[in-house]
Amino acid sequence: MYGSGVPEPRIEYAPKHYICRRAQGTLMLDGRVDKPFWAGTDWTDEFVDIEGDLRPVPTKRTRVKMLWDDEYFYFAAEMIEDQIWATLTVRDSVIFHDNDFEIFIDPDGDTHQYYEFEINALNTVWDLLLVKPYRDGGPPVNGWDISALKTAVHIDGELNRPGAHNRKWSIEVAMPWASLRECAAGGRRPLPGEFWRVNFSRVQWQTEVQDGEYRKVLNPETGKPYPEDNWVWSPMGIINMHYPELWGYVVFADGDTPQSFELPQDERIKWELRKLYYRERNYFAAHGEFTADQKLLMGDDTWSIDPVIETTRSLFQITAPSLDGEGHICIREDGKLWKE
Repeated sequence: MYGSGVPEPRIEYAPKHYICRRAQGTLMLDGRVDKPFWAGTDWTDEFVDIEGDLRPVPTKRTRVKMLWDDEYFYFAAEMIEDQIWATLTVRDSVIFHDNDFEIFIDPDGDTHQYYEFEINALNTVWDLLLVKPYRDGGPPVNGWDISALKTAVHIDGELNRPGAHNRKWSIEVAMPWASLRECAAGGRRPLPGEFWRVNFSRVQWQTEVQDGEYRKVLNPETGKPYPEDNWVWSPMGIINMHYPELWGYVVFADGDTPQSFELPQDERIKWELRKLYYRERNYFAAHGEFTADQKLLMGDDTWSIDPVIETTRSLFQITAPSLDGEGHICIREDGKLWKE
């Protein structure tokens, strides 16, 4: 399975972060974000292209709010749009074949056992659990559902009606911790001051009006639709959302917990180990074996770690001391990362 390489993202490690405050009151979902429940809650930064600065700034604004309480993790997203359309009505369809909004959550930050959620303007959803990223062999568990999930869509305009005065569509989502804690450290919801890794994506297709309907624009050379745009909160440096190590940091705040965030040094160590994982996998793709040679993997780049690299014919583990010196952070050939 390691015969194919793992592209190394072309991006400086600087994931976005968001201070997620405790909700006040009860959310009555209708898809609108202009109501008291969300008042005073910060918006995220506006979305950028998935490749970051390598691509132009999106032409339509997307932004998100988040809150939490003892029962739910709440999301609200607003998408400026003059062409509001959707076609898929069956749950767990491949929703990104329509324009959609997507949520990705890795509770413990090890890049395994994480969640993906997609929703279109018809309020049709696809929720699934990823055992591993696709680069590491997957698989996706499509039969997994977020029990007691609540969603709503509000359309400021008219759905599937070209020529209507459309301004935007917005969504609200309430995900119960009872489902999300399944893959979380300790099998519990987050405590104040802790963070989870989260990202969002807006899939946007080029469309035109034919016979009074929105239709995807076809490339005359291939007869297929042009590739969709992917606009995200925290840029990935690669056209692939399934690099959880690049998702943002959502910090859960409550009362006296910190209202700011500084990247912990251990997270920087994890990123350097992740870069060595990319290079070890790519070395295998080129040579049919892993290497324990630091110089081959690290080159002339500047590193803060002096890793121990152990290999066998088909396995590897790379280890570096944690910041406190009392433990080690490890990564292995399938991308699993942990502290011991």
